Amino acid sequence: MLSTLWRAALAAADHRKALRLLTDRPGLDVAFITNIRDEAERRRFFPAGSPAHRHASGPRVYLGDVAGQVRGIPFTAAQMYDREDRKRAKKVFIDAVAWSQDQGARVVLLAASTKRLFGRDGAELRERFPELLFTIGDNGTAHLLCQDVARAIRRAGLVRPRILVIGPYGILGAAVSHELQRQRHDVVGYGANASLLTQFWAETGINVTSDLEQAGHFDVVVACTHSAESKLDPATVERLRRPHRRLLVVDVAEPANLDAETLARCEGKVVRQDAGNGHSPHLKYVLGPLSWNKLHLSQGTVFGCFAEAMSLFHAVYREHNPSALTRDWFEVSDSNMALVREAFQSLELGLPAPHCFGHLVSDFGLELGRAAGQGLGTQGLGAASST
Repeated sequence: MLSTLWRAALAAADHRKALRLLTDRPGLDVAFITNIRDEAERRRFFPAGSPAHRHASGPRVYLGDVAGQVRGIPFTAAQMYDREDRKRAKKVFIDAVAWSQDQGARVVLLAASTKRLFGRDGAELRERFPELLFTIGDNGTAHLLCQDVARAIRRAGLVRPRILVIGPYGILGAAVSHELQRQRHDVVGYGANASLLTQFWAETGINVTSDLEQAGHFDVVVACTHSAESKLDPATVERLRRPHRRLLVVDVAEPANLDAETLARCEGKVVRQDAGNGHSPHLKYVLGPLSWNKLHLSQGTVFGCFAEAMSLFHAVYREHNPSALTRDWFEVSDSNMALVREAFQSLELGLPAPHCFGHLVSDFGLELGRAAGQGLGTQGLGAASST
C-alpha cells in the first residue's frame, strides 16, 4: 500500500517530466535497472503480493537536464544464484529494458547484482536493443572509490598505511588495488576464492592472503565484496586492527560488507564510510528526501554507477561525443575511466561528504580513546541496510 502511494506521489510531483512531454521531449533519458537487496526493500518498492514477473518504478532523479529513473526487478542477489530464478530475472530485466526504451531511455544501467546477469559483455542485450547504450557503471564507481580511499587516508592522518583489499580480484577490487599499488602503498589482497586470489597475485605481484589470522594488523580495509565468506565481523575487526587503534573501513560493497548491525557490535572500534558515490549541486530527486532516503543516500548524491550512466548520456547526446558509443562499458579500463572523469567534471560531479549509512562521518581519528564522529555513531548503531 505504501509503495503504491509513494509511486502515485512520485508521478504527481514530477513537473519536469510533464514539461518535457509537453515540449515533445522523452520523459526518460537513462534507466537504472536493479535487483532488490533484501525482503525489506521488496516491501518498500513492490506492493504486497506483486507477481515475480513484474518490474516496478523507483526514485526519479535529474542531473541538470538528464532524466534518470530506477526500475526494479523483484529478485535478490541470492535468488539470482539459482538457475531457474536467474532465468526469470533475465526475462524480467529484458521486459524492463523494453519499458525503458518505450519511455525514451537511450542509456541503460545494469545496476547492483544484475551487472553479470547477461555474461561479461552483455552481448545478448546489445543484440536485442542495438539502439541503446548499456553499461555496468563500474568505471564511474571505480574512479570515485579510488578518490574516497585517498581522502579517507588523508583525513585519518595516515602516512604509510597498511591496507587490506577484500575481493581484489573483482572489478572494483582490482581497480582500487592497482591504484594503491601505483601510489606505492603496502597493499594485501584477501578473498574467499583461492584460485582467483592466486591469479591476482600472479598478474599484479600484490601480496595476498587467504588466512586473516596470519595476516597481521592493518590500518585500512577497503571492502569490495559482500560475499558471505568475506564479510567483516567483530572478531575479524579485532584481529585486523592495530592495538589501541580503530580500523578504518571504506566499504563500497552493495549490500554493505560491514553492515550496520555488525558495525554496532564492533563497539566503536571502527571508523566506517560508504564509498563509490557521486555528488553534484545540480542533482535533484523528485520528492526529495522521500526518494533519496529510500536509497539510503543523502541530498545531491547518487551511486557511482548511476552517475556514470547519466554522464554517458550527457557525453553522447549533450556534448556530442560519439566515441562513447563504440566503447565496451562492461569493461573497466584507464581510457574508459578517463572519459567518465571528463564527463563528471562537465557535470560538476565529485565526491559527497563522507557518510556512513546516511549519516555524516565527521571524525576520522583512529585513536581508540576518542569518540568517532559518525553522526549516530559506532557505539549504538541500530540495524539498517545500505545500497
